[in-house]
Amino acid sequence: MVDKITKEKRSWNMQRIRSKDTKPELIIRSVLHRMGLRFRLHKKELPGKPDIVLKKLNTVIFVHGCFWHRHENCIEASRPKTNSEFWEKKIAKNIERDKKHQKALRELGWNVIVVWECQIKKDFELNRALVEKKLGL
Repeated sequence: MVDKITKEKRSWNMQRIRSKDTKPELIIRSVLHRMGLRFRLHKKELPGKPDIVLKKLNTVIFVHGCFWHRHENCIEASRPKTNSEFWEKKIAKNIERDKKHQKALRELGWNVIVVWECQIKKDFELNRALVEKKLGL
């Protein structure tokens, strides 16, 4: 299948995808802050540089994009029709790296929470309920 946009335009689009301070991450951080929880961001000393570190709760949170980390049974985790071999390898590496980092964090005694992009809603109370459930509050 042929891509509908030019290679240059696709490259330009892909360069604008952020790895930090994404909209879903900002929403979760806002919810945590409104709940009175304080946290650190992207701690380099920890495996995988978790998006959010709640030291008092000994918990780290990863806010994963469904496409980039292949959220199972999620419509957002679609498989690209062009250059599919490249994407399969790239996403498989992401998944393996996620597993390795989460295992290392658990071995260090951290609670690991993954919040998926598709779980985050526009409604503050729904997001708060999601965070409370994941944190066990």
